[in-house]
Amino acid sequence: MTKVLISDALGEDAVRILKARDIDVHFDPALGKDDAALREALKDAEGIAIRSATKMTAEMIAAAPKLKVIGRAGIGVDNIDIEAATAAGIAVMNTPFGNAVTTAEHTIAMMFSLARRIPQADASTRQSKWEKSKFMGRELFGKTLGLIGAGNIGSIVASRAQGLKMKVIAFDPFLTEEKAQEMGVELVSLNKLLTRADFISLHTPLNDKTRGILGREAFEVIRPGAFVINCARGGLIDEDALAEALDDGRVAGAALDVYETEPAKDHKLFSYENVVVTPHLGASTQEAQENVAVQIAEQIADYLLTGAVQNALNMPSVTAEEAPQLRPFINLGEKLGSLTGQLADGAVKGITVRFAGQVAKLKSAPIVSAVVSSVLKPQLATVNAVNALTLAKDRGVKITEEKTETSPNFGSTLSVRVETASGTLSVTGALFGGEPRIVRIDDVRLEASLSGCMLYLVNEDKPGFIAALGETLREADLNVATFNLGRRAEGGEALALIALDCPDGTPPLDAIRALPQVRQAAVLRF
Repeated sequence: MTKVLISDALGEDAVRILKARDIDVHFDPALGKDDAALREALKDAEGIAIRSATKMTAEMIAAAPKLKVIGRAGIGVDNIDIEAATAAGIAVMNTPFGNAVTTAEHTIAMMFSLARRIPQADASTRQSKWEKSKFMGRELFGKTLGLIGAGNIGSIVASRAQGLKMKVIAFDPFLTEEKAQEMGVELVSLNKLLTRADFISLHTPLNDKTRGILGREAFEVIRPGAFVINCARGGLIDEDALAEALDDGRVAGAALDVYETEPAKDHKLFSYENVVVTPHLGASTQEAQENVAVQIAEQIADYLLTGAVQNALNMPSVTAEEAPQLRPFINLGEKLGSLTGQLADGAVKGITVRFAGQVAKLKSAPIVSAVVSSVLKPQLATVNAVNALTLAKDRGVKITEEKTETSPNFGSTLSVRVETASGTLSVTGALFGGEPRIVRIDDVRLEASLSGCMLYLVNEDKPGFIAALGETLREADLNVATFNLGRRAEGGEALALIALDCPDGTPPLDAIRALPQVRQAAVLRF
């Protein structure tokens, strides 16, 4: 029989579902906390269902020669080494939508707690103080709620807030104007949101673009007396800057469910009377826990018994027969999508994938899914090749395929064109010995591999620029691995893709942008 481990507390429903599919279930909620016992149990397991306690490290994965699937009951997969799992041919699945309603409701509860000072009034009343006048509150009716991120959870919060007769505005680079209108939400810039919102709630993944999105600069322009709520990810708010804003009264109060470092103990913000804190309870309801447990059990059973894939984080939907031909082009599509996604400025309105040459004869869906997933990845942590098209549709992003069986310079080329509110960006790639290379950005020919840490530059093609750039990188102690150049015309605009040895650091963008010839500079990671 197929054997599946459940090494965290998932509940009896998950066990029942797996057993009903004739799967041998080894259920031990304490197993995830005992590395030696877990390693032994993994020797003959084909699947494992976990929460956050079990750590599926590279070492654990190496100890599981029969493992085919790791299922995470919940969204976060920080406790899974996805790279090691992918290398071992193990599918990694999660349940990205099982906690959405619960987290949205917690956000609304935190907003009520801030507006009516419920936790403070409760504590005071329990001490027999009866300080009625001290806890004067605010109505939510007619107030403006600003959402930073209007994806799955953010859209639910918007709907609930609209039911309270609040006005909802949103900043979301991946939300189109058409989708915002459908939601009844006004799409605004981050600066306008900060200056207009009475309540600001964060609903975005944590990445290089969103880390510290509410920092000192944001708090300097925030509407005086605004309230801040974070039930998304710790690190989205600069906690030192928030403390300063609370001290000088720019922020009237904050409600935090997540923190830069967890578990959060003896936190500096815990002493503020106008701060409501909870210990990462966003997904902690009986219904949500049951939902994700049932979902992951069904996904694991379907994958092991029928090969069906749902919410996989590291694999497209590809049959064993198609894989050898498709894999190189899927890899190329992921690289091109990642490049355009990291450079995209503003809401993505459309993504066009063009197949030219022999690749036009292959199954296109897995390649398109890989491209769309990579374009959206910088802003949508839960996106993958399985759910990318659905998430794009939900945001009103138009996906277009174009095919031609002729490719003048290569046997096959793949092109990705991304349309945003700010314009379009087009990139073309090909396979060199089976390895992905970029061969064109817009109308500029440029050949380069896409890997590791790279610096993307648009600059004036003038003498002395490369020397000045090299000196800037030298001062930052950054070594150049490869240097790839292209230009539109002599003395005109030039492009560069520079691979750097910077595993632990970030190139000095401020210093690079200060060079007189630089028009655009960005750090890319592949």
